[in-house]
Amino acid sequence: MEEKFQKIKEIVEKELSGVDAGHDLNHVMRVYSLCLKLTKGMKDIDLEVLKLAALLHDVGGMGELKDKTGKVCHAKLSAEMAQNILKKFGYSQDKINKIIHCILAHRYRTGVKPKTKEAKILFDADKLDALGAIGVARAYIWIGNNKAQIYSNISLREYIKENIVGSRANGRIKDKSKHNPFFEFELKLKRLPNKLYTQEAKKIAKERLSYMESFFDRLKEEIKGGL
Repeated sequence: MEEKFQKIKEIVEKELSGVDAGHDLNHVMRVYSLCLKLTKGMKDIDLEVLKLAALLHDVGGMGELKDKTGKVCHAKLSAEMAQNILKKFGYSQDKINKIIHCILAHRYRTGVKPKTKEAKILFDADKLDALGAIGVARAYIWIGNNKAQIYSNISLREYIKENIVGSRANGRIKDKSKHNPFFEFELKLKRLPNKLYTQEAKKIAKERLSYMESFFDRLKEEIKGGL
């Protein structure tokens, strides 16, 4: 397992060469570590499935990044790539299918909901990496990549009406340059804890969310010149 794992990790690192710092191998390994943390106290976890799913969950990230049509989903592409990679290393199709389910289910857009313990753990770990101090850092990496804004003077209601498809809070962003971390926090990040599956993840998310709230409250005061 260890030798295969290291070789697969090298493949992942190569495939992710050039992606932004929010989705690189460091993100993958943070999610990997969180997955192992979330297994504590849980029984009947297939650690091989979980470890490989965590390692390969974003391997198709560069494919989505290069796509200009908006049609490529990195989770679906990662599942396809994982299938080919794992076959080369001699894993059974049954094992591969379990890993692919985890990869597909880690992202909302695929429409695949996590059914196994391993899939639920990976989903939770991936979402936790969008919260807390690392979540703030990743939010501003996204802002830089998309030439977006640090903040905006318009209200959240105005923003949703103006820049969200269908004027729905969970809709797609029309113009990424008009987005900012405040809106991302209100529209998406603060809702994540209620979408998690494991109790440990919910506990961690609560603490990380509290930190983010404090950060954005402080930032608002500095923007207004209050501090």
